Amino acid sequence: MPLLQYRCPACGKAFEELVKNHGDKVLCPACGAEAERSWSGCMYSSTGKPPKKCSGKCSECSGCH
Repeated sequence: MPLLQYRCPACGKAFEELVKNHGDKVLCPACGAEAERSWSGCMYSSTGKPPKKCSGKCSECSGCH
């Protein structure tokens, strides 16, 4: 179960959430609106090689984890 970073587009609150799947919908703990994933920090390839170009959406390429 990954611990992911989120940001609420409604109130701007940044928080972390432990989710079962990367695609799970997460609600903001402050206002209850649906939060968006926050992409910060380094991304690593599952093969150990640096990704050539990462969109930040693993469901599209399945290369970054």
